[in-house]
Order: sequence, then structure tokens, then C-alpha cells
Amino acid sequence: MKTTELPRWASAFVLPVLNLLSALLVAALVIHLLGESPTESLRILIDSAVINPEGLSYTLFYASTFIFTGLSVSIAMKAGLFNIGSEGQLYVGGLGLTVVMLTLDHSLPAWLLIPAAMLGSAVFGAAWAWLPGYLQAKRGSHVVVTTIMFNFIAASLMNFIIVKYLIPEGQQNPASRVFSDAGAMPRLNEWFPVLGDTPLNVSFLLAIAALAIYGVMVWRSSWGYKLRATGLNQNAAHYAGVSISGMIIVAMLISGALAGMGAVNSIMGSTHYLSLNFPAGAGFVGIAIALMGRQHPVGIFLSSVLFGALIQGGFDLSLEKPNIPQETFVFIQGLIILFCGAMENLYAPAVLKLLNIRKG
Repeated sequence: MKTTELPRWASAFVLPVLNLLSALLVAALVIHLLGESPTESLRILIDSAVINPEGLSYTLFYASTFIFTGLSVSIAMKAGLFNIGSEGQLYVGGLGLTVVMLTLDHSLPAWLLIPAAMLGSAVFGAAWAWLPGYLQAKRGSHVVVTTIMFNFIAASLMNFIIVKYLIPEGQQNPASRVFSDAGAMPRLNEWFPVLGDTPLNVSFLLAIAALAIYGVMVWRSSWGYKLRATGLNQNAAHYAGVSISGMIIVAMLISGALAGMGAVNSIMGSTHYLSLNFPAGAGFVGIAIALMGRQHPVGIFLSSVLFGALIQGGFDLSLEKPNIPQETFVFIQGLIILFCGAMENLYAPAVLKLLNIRKG
């Protein structure tokens, strides 16, 4: 009997790998057209981003933020929502963290200050996601449209707040003052010196914990069952007693909180101050990570590390190979989004046909 649907292992593993390889093949062609060797470029990238301990540390540092934004998009997708607003929620989450820091960093010890700042980032991120969730649940406004709008509103609002209120007197850099040392996340090189002088910090461990909690809550709890039921069939979920509007709002609140938590790694783990445009597109990368990782904890982790490696390895590669500009790796990220998002089922018919041939 012929199979009409791909098995779970094929859709969750085989298709993403084929899509990724397709994106990399196109990227290799572009690098070749730029006059460089794709194989040598790949060797330099892997050595810089994975094999070298210090480079791996930077890769995991970038991945820490991407894990939170990937989880943000994923939890909304499980409810049938496409939250494109993680970028704005991450930005506003940074404001919540900064408000706590600027208010309490000289009066609280680190063991109280750091959790308070993390809570501030989560609360502000959740608050920024609440209104799009409410409008979707209660007014029927599509969450894609509202979250896109809220990204632009967040950018303008943050520009106004930072320039008007947060720049210290006498300074021109569009950023808040530097936080006290009590507000710095402990760095992992304190325990593992081989990592070198890099910003990889405890936020990476928090991101791993968030992945585990996400996996348990989504697949091993009654709430997760209701969440997935809402995303798969709202009518059936409503018939089973699930409050659809309530589930949409809660999912968006959690999504926004996770995006806001991404600011902890960027600000408390690295810069120690709030600056303009600090998200640097991490919220949009989260969309690609959620799609490529199939909203699964392991997939989200691997996708985050991949994008972190592209940033770290791409920076070093552009230094060694001047013909390959840094913008090339933005293009590669776009290719991955294209193949793993819009064209995610490109190879599905061929894989299904191959499986049926093997069965026959």
C-alpha cells in the first residue's frame, strides 16, 4: 500500500537537511562567482566558527539570543499564529531590562538584580505582544499585520526614549549609561578559560533550560495539548472546551516574554547598556529558526547554532577573503529562509516517491 504522507522522521529531518543543502549549494555558486573557492571558504568558516574554541564561544553567544527568538516564534506557531513581531518585542524587552537596571543597579546585590532585570525584560516583551494577541482574539485583526506594525512602532518609540531620556548628559552616543558590575551576567570563560575572552555567558544555559521547558510544556502537558489543538483546528479545540481567545492571548504573551528574554544575552551579557538597534535583526532570524527547526527544541537549537556560525564564521571569512563581503552572509541567511520557509516542501514529492519505491 502506497504511503500518502511523509513519516515524521522524513518531514522533521530529511526535508530540512535537503533544504539546507540546497541553500548552501546556491551560496557556493555565488562564492564561486565572486572568484573564491567554495570548499576553501567552507573550511575557513567551519574552523573559525566551530573548531576554534574562541570562535565556537562566539557562535554559541549569538545562538543564545537566536534560541529565545526562535522559541518566541515557535510557541506562537503552535497556536496557529505567525508572530513576526519578535524583533519589536526583543527591543522593548531590552527597555524593560534597562529600566530595572537604571533604577536598582546601585542598590541591589547581583543575585537579586539579575533575576529582577530578567523579569523586566520578559514583562515588557509580553506587554508588547499582548495587544496584537488581544486584537487577533477579540477583534479578528490578523496577528501578522499587527505584529509587523508593532515592529515599526517599537523602533520609533525606542529611538525617542533613548535619545530623549536615556542618553547621559554630555554624551552623544545614542545609548544609556553603563550598568554597574552587579548587573553583568557571569561569563562562562570564568569556568572554562579555553573559551577565551568572549561574551558567552550564563544566558546560554538559560536558553538551553528554556528549550527543555518548552519541550515539556508543549508535548508533555495538558496545556500543550490544548495549545497544539488550537493551532491545528480551532473549531475542534473549541468543541473540546478550549477557550480559543484565551489560548491566543496566552500564547502571544509567552511568545513576547521569550523574545524579551533575548535581550538578557545581548545587553547584560555583552554591552551592559541599552543602545539603538541592539536586536540587529535577531527577531527576524527567529522566524527562520522556527521554520527550519520545525518548532522542535532540538531543531531550534541546531538552527540557532547554524545561524550563529554563519555570523561568526562569515565575519572571519570576509576578513580573510576580501572578495566575499559581509553582506554575502545576509544573502545566505535569506537563502536558508527561502528554502526552509517558502519552499519547505520542495523535495516532499520526490522523497515520498522514493519511500513508495522502496516499499514496493
